[in-house]
Amino acid sequence: MPDSKIISRTAAPLRQQVLKRVREEIVEGRLAPGMRLVESALCESYGVSRTVVREALRQLESEHLVNVVPNAGPIVAVLTEEEIRSIYVVRATLEALAGKLFAQHADANHCKALVKLGKRLDKEYRKGTVESREAIKAEFYERLLDGAQNRVLTEDLRAMHARIAIFRRFAFVDEARTEPSLRELETIIRAAAVDRDAQAAWNACEHHILLAGELAIHEYMKRHPDVAKD
Repeated sequence: MPDSKIISRTAAPLRQQVLKRVREEIVEGRLAPGMRLVESALCESYGVSRTVVREALRQLESEHLVNVVPNAGPIVAVLTEEEIRSIYVVRATLEALAGKLFAQHADANHCKALVKLGKRLDKEYRKGTVESREAIKAEFYERLLDGAQNRVLTEDLRAMHARIAIFRRFAFVDEARTEPSLRELETIIRAAAVDRDAQAAWNACEHHILLAGELAIHEYMKRHPDVAKD
């Protein structure tokens, strides 16, 4: 269980605060795959009611970060290599579609905003911190989806990003992955917002995510070798 960190009362609903905290604990590995999430311990740790904890756990279950096991209760999700690969195949297709739709439907303002973001990549991604890389990558997706102009795709891709939150940080902390990832983002921006080449944008997005999937598998199995053997 996480160290005792009582949730402070702020304007944000308690459920959202607990949800954010537990999600971070899982993503950062402090709550390891297979670990039981005991409601009473979480209530004591965060200083909230069992109802708040249950609501947060239900949301995390919908994001596939938590599984509920009969007679055991909620545990941190355990993934196999095959499951991770399957997730990234679907993610690659969704993001490839986003790139294609951007190239086809984005207006001049959408393109300008994405190109402008690209000019910040050197400072905020290549020379940035883990936090700045996460922030600009999240903004990149907002810009891409704004230009794609497809509400269903936006909802599905946001749900997918919540599901793979446990893996996304790998690319931001691995310095060897930083430069290739940046070049891939630049390729996507050029294809979608400058050349307006739908097929090239599809290919660039798909390539970017399939490589990210290989990194996700490698890092997850390296960090959780006992899980990988199951």
